Amino acid sequence: MTRLLRIPLSTLLLVLCALNAAAHGGGEHQQVVVAPDADWATRHMAEEHHISAWDAGVFFSLHDYDSTGIWSQDDIRRTYGLSDPSSAHISEDKKHEAVLQVLNLYDTNNDGEISLQEFHQGTLNGVKLPDFGYGPGHHGDDEYEYEIHHWEKYHSGDDVKEEDLNHPEDIEHFAKHEEMERMQMEWEARERRGIVESNIPAKFRIN
Repeated sequence: MTRLLRIPLSTLLLVLCALNAAAHGGGEHQQVVVAPDADWATRHMAEEHHISAWDAGVFFSLHDYDSTGIWSQDDIRRTYGLSDPSSAHISEDKKHEAVLQVLNLYDTNNDGEISLQEFHQGTLNGVKLPDFGYGPGHHGDDEYEYEIHHWEKYHSGDDVKEEDLNHPEDIEHFAKHEEMERMQMEWEARERRGIVESNIPAKFRIN
């Protein structure tokens, strides 16, 4: 069983406050506002990264998750949020179709990937990433998504109190941490008892 990090709610609250202050100078957070008719990439950068000024190279590098200089099909899928639990209602066929549409727009040598050069050239030719209607593209971990979509919107500032965290999103988020803490305590208790039978591969157990 993987060892989990136990973080009390009060500590998480302090950490989130500190991150918010560091990122925004301790002042009131300002969401990036985009025009209603903005293209998908512009809305993605505003909503998911809080960035308003960027170019093709910045966008590409930010979504080249393993820094290989190419966008694999997995990179495209992740950028559109199609690997995030929030996309569970979208069929695999539709996800695959979306990836293929992006490849058809930029992959000029038909190798199943998009290089930085291909993305740059496509951008110069006026090609834009399509909006499939699947949302802004959630591709961060739970902490990042909670912070950028909820904490910064409703709890910005450095005077947040624990009793302020009463939104459904807060309750769900910190309930996950409490469950992680419970699992950690259970794991430690089992470790103190010695050999943990469930950690022994079945083939080595005496039945």
